[in-house]
Amino acid sequence: MKKIFISSDHAGFKLKEDIKSYLSMRNLEFKDLGPSNQDKVDYPDYAHKVAKKVKTNKNSVGILVCGSGTGMNIVANKHKNVRAAQCFNIKSTRLSRLHNDANIITLGSRLLTKKNALNCVGVFLKTKFEGGRHKKRVKKI
Repeated sequence: MKKIFISSDHAGFKLKEDIKSYLSMRNLEFKDLGPSNQDKVDYPDYAHKVAKKVKTNKNSVGILVCGSGTGMNIVANKHKNVRAAQCFNIKSTRLSRLHNDANIITLGSRLLTKKNALNCVGVFLKTKFEGGRHKKRVKKI
């Protein structure tokens, strides 16, 4: 089983807690890298934490949650060998894994319902990279 690293900012804290419950109910191992409450924090600090863990722990994945999903996505993609995908629905999530071998999903707590976000997390964790013609493209990243 892949190691899962999860983090948020203050805007994504509640959804992060919901995702942690979802993961726990499925007996999936994860590491919460903060924050531990809803006090205001800077999203780049937490996106960097997850991205560093994902790039140094082979076959690990990350889950990042902020208000829009955009800020966390921008930060995570600054790291070598990190392919963060901002996902909005099942299709965007599935394609991020199948075609792009995304290793971090970013979610916007202000843009997604809890149900939609949890469905995206489930698809992200279950979907495997297709390889083939996509492998050479991913290598160009």
